[in-house]
Amino acid sequence: MDEKRGWLAHLRRTVVSLVPDGARRQAGRGRTLRLSVGLAAGYLATTVVATPRAHAQYVGQISSIVMDARTGAVLSQSNPDLQRFPASLTKLMTLYMAFKAMRGGQITLDQSVPVSAHSASMEPSKLGLVPGSYLTVEQAVLGLVTKSANDAACALGELLGGGDEARFADLMTRQARALGMVNTTFRNASGLPNDEQMTSARDLAVLTRQIITEFPEYYHYFSVPAFYFHGRQVPNHDPMLRIYPGADGLKTGYTVLAGRNLVTSAVRENVRLIGVVLGARSNPQRSALMAGILDDGFRQEGVADVRRPLVLARGTHRRAAIMLAAATRGSAGPEQVAELPSTPHHRAGMHHARAHAPVHMVAAGHAGHATRRRGRSHG
Repeated sequence: MDEKRGWLAHLRRTVVSLVPDGARRQAGRGRTLRLSVGLAAGYLATTVVATPRAHAQYVGQISSIVMDARTGAVLSQSNPDLQRFPASLTKLMTLYMAFKAMRGGQITLDQSVPVSAHSASMEPSKLGLVPGSYLTVEQAVLGLVTKSANDAACALGELLGGGDEARFADLMTRQARALGMVNTTFRNASGLPNDEQMTSARDLAVLTRQIITEFPEYYHYFSVPAFYFHGRQVPNHDPMLRIYPGADGLKTGYTVLAGRNLVTSAVRENVRLIGVVLGARSNPQRSALMAGILDDGFRQEGVADVRRPLVLARGTHRRAAIMLAAATRGSAGPEQVAELPSTPHHRAGMHHARAHAPVHMVAAGHAGHATRRRGRSHG
């Protein structure tokens, strides 16, 4: 009872603080003050109720959806409109905004992106950018796609937001609304934890479909398995590029509160599907769920099953794992997922950035070292 009284007293003090000083002086201790406090309390309650929140208990409660990229038809779904923390899937909208700016001529691939102290301070995963340095727009795009670099995302967001990441996040949210993403709000360019940043599986499928259809000239970046940045190879975190036949992107995401998130697109027999899985408990579960729902989607579209090969992968730190992909219709997909080791450094091409070291992209099928992700937020 004492605890309840203390909470009510705290609420009363909070509510009273919302009443203008003039109204409090005029009302004194009379009925008008009580009325003002009541109205303010009502306003506060309405505000709290009306503000949506994603919740940590959603981890383990999967949200998923499979969509036909050409028609937009939904082939399967589970909790598709549940609001979730997007984690690094936020970078899909950052990339959409960058592609749109390039299409409109506001920026170019070889344009310099300044690195501020704010962007350099982002938590891992990151490229390790130094304040006062520069990278190109193309390097930033590749950093987002492969390593899910938070510092590169913030720097790109600041460039597109006129030096202000918060302003850019507002532009991201407005763009989301314009695309019909009704359950999505952005507060930063990277996906680092923010209680007000949220999305849904359906909204991410809508965004992914828009990226694929609106910017085909830039979509190929999502299939790059690795690129070279300042002399080191930066691998792609997306396991589906290696274990699922027909997969050609897009993005992974993880924070403790978000769980393991994944957006994948795959093509078979001229049918392109988009899959979204949010809130998985582990990377193996996430990949297995994605493989399963995509397989089911292709079957619904009349596309024959594809035998997935047995892939052996040796991990670091005395870890060894096998990715065993389903060879029959009844399998749910990979039983266990491991990151692939590096293979010889074959380079598909060079993209020279003005006043910067050239960007070397590793050819598809030649993935680089995939390192374990640390820190609060990962791609």
